[in-house]
Amino acid sequence: EVQLVESGGGSVQAGGSLRISCSISGIGDRSFFLAWFRQKDGKEREVVGGLYTHGRTLYSDSVKGHWTVSRDPEKNILYLQMSDLQPEDTAMYYCAAKGPGSGGSWHDWTTFGYWGQGTQVTVST
Repeated sequence: EVQLVESGGGSVQAGGSLRISCSISGIGDRSFFLAWFRQKDGKEREVVGGLYTHGRTLYSDSVKGHWTVSRDPEKNILYLQMSDLQPEDTAMYYCAAKGPGSGGSWHDWTTFGYWGQGTQVTVST
């Protein structure tokens, strides 16, 4: 069974940085797409970025060049390094995974079958 557990959220001042983590179990050596989504109050869940376990990394236009998605395959941890955080980045951040043969766009949260419980990131002025 695939399980995802996020950690590392918290409060940070505008302009600051934060790294959140997602501990992943159950994917073995299979090719998965692992992603970070966020959901702001009253808004739909949106993708931040993600990576194929055997391939490339993708980012949404809003964070490309500023934030980094990475993975430690030995520890089975997915990271999201966030820099220059702003109040509009305040959201619940979720780790998600979809497995081999899963269809749909990597942007589309409805195509992901596995989710963590989320970790809150709050950015204050």
